[in-house]
Amino acid sequence: MIEIKPLKRCNAVVEIPGSKSYTHRALIVAALAEGESILVNALRSEDTEYTARGLGALGIPIFWKGDLINVWGGGGKLIEEETSIYTGDSGTSMRFLTAVAAIKKGRTVLDGSQRLRERPMAALLEGLVSLGARAYSLNQEGYPPVIVESDGLSGGMARVKGRESSQFISALLMVAPLAKEDVRVEVVGPLASRPYVEVTCDVMSSFGAKVEQEGDLSFFIRAGQHYFPRQYRVEGDASNASYFLAAAAVTGGRVKVQNFNPASFQGDAQFLGILKKMGCRVTRGENFAEVIGQELSGIEADMNTMPDLVPTLAVMGAFARGETLIRNVGHLHFKESDRLKTVAEELGRMGVRVEEGADYLKITGGGAKGAEIETHNDHRLAMSFAVAGLAVHGIKIKGENCVHKSFPEFWETLQKLY
Repeated sequence: MIEIKPLKRCNAVVEIPGSKSYTHRALIVAALAEGESILVNALRSEDTEYTARGLGALGIPIFWKGDLINVWGGGGKLIEEETSIYTGDSGTSMRFLTAVAAIKKGRTVLDGSQRLRERPMAALLEGLVSLGARAYSLNQEGYPPVIVESDGLSGGMARVKGRESSQFISALLMVAPLAKEDVRVEVVGPLASRPYVEVTCDVMSSFGAKVEQEGDLSFFIRAGQHYFPRQYRVEGDASNASYFLAAAAVTGGRVKVQNFNPASFQGDAQFLGILKKMGCRVTRGENFAEVIGQELSGIEADMNTMPDLVPTLAVMGAFARGETLIRNVGHLHFKESDRLKTVAEELGRMGVRVEEGADYLKITGGGAKGAEIETHNDHRLAMSFAVAGLAVHGIKIKGENCVHKSFPEFWETLQKLY
C-alpha cells in the first residue's frame, strides 16, 4: 500500500513513456513483416511483454534493450507445431495473438488469468471463422481459453459486432493482408473506442499495408499486400499523459507533459478538450501539452472514444463544482475490472456522491475525503485515484503494483510533481 502526499500546487515537467496501444500493434505488424524491424521508444510493460512472449512462442525472435525492440519478422511464416500461449490479464494480447495464430498452420491454445477468462471473445472468433480459420472456446462459449486450428486465412467477408471492443476489428485488420484473398470487415452495430482502429490503420500503413475505409463501419484489405521491416518510432502514451494533466487540474497547478503528441490518432489525446471544457488553460505544442488548473466545473461528456480515461475524469469530477455526467461507456463493464462499478465504489469510499447506470456515471463534486482505495487489480484505477491523493489528505492505494501492466515507472514519474 502506498500513501499519496497532497500537493498545494504543482509546477512540474514530466515525460511519459511510449504508447501501449502503438507498441502492441507495432510488435504484431513487425512480426508479420519479413526481416528486422527496430521499434524505438517502445513501452516495456506487463501487457506488451505478454504480446512479445506470445509472438516468441509462435517463432518470432524478439529482443528488448531499454525502450528499443528488435523484431525479426517471418513474413507470415510461423512455427507449425502445437503452441500454448498465456497472456495474463492482457486482453489486447489475447485478442491480437488469437488472430495471429490463425495465420499459422496447426493448433494454438491461448489462455489468460481468471479475469481475462471473463472478457468476451465471441465476435473475434466468429470473424476468424468467417475468414477460414477454425477458432472456438475450450470451456465457456465466447470466452478464453480459446483454440485456433488453421491452415492460414482464406479471406472473404467478416461481419463483426463492435459494441464490446474495437480490438476485435483491429485484430482482424492486422492479419488480413496475409489472407489468400481480399478481406472485407464490416462492423455490425456501434463501434466502441473507434480511435483505436485508426491507430491500427496508422501502424499498418507505416509498415506498408493499406486499409481502404468504405464508410464509417466497413474496411477493405486487398490480398497480396506485404508488411515491410523498418525502424519505427512509437509515440508517447496519451492515456498515461492524462494522470499528470489531471494533476494540474485538481491542484490548481501547472504541468507540462513531454513526449506527447496532442494531434495523435490516440483517442485519449482528446482529453485536452475535456480539461479545457472543465475550466483549465491548455497549451498544445508539437510534442508536448501543458495544463494550468483553475476552478473546475462539472461537465457532461460522451467518453465512448476515451474509455480508459473514465476513471481519470470521474476523479476530476469529485473536485469540480456541480455534476459531471460520463455517458455512453457501457463497454467499461468488460475491462480489467468492471470499471463503472469499481470507480463508483471507490469514489463512494471517499465520500463522493456517485450514481452508476448501465452505461453512465454521474458524479457530484465536493466532500471528498481520504480513504484506502482498492484497485481491483486495475492499473487505471490505481493511477487515477493517485491523482485524488494530490488534492486530499489520506488517500492510500492498495495493490499499487498493478501499474506494471501499462506504466511500470508511474510512481517514480508521479514523484516528479513534487
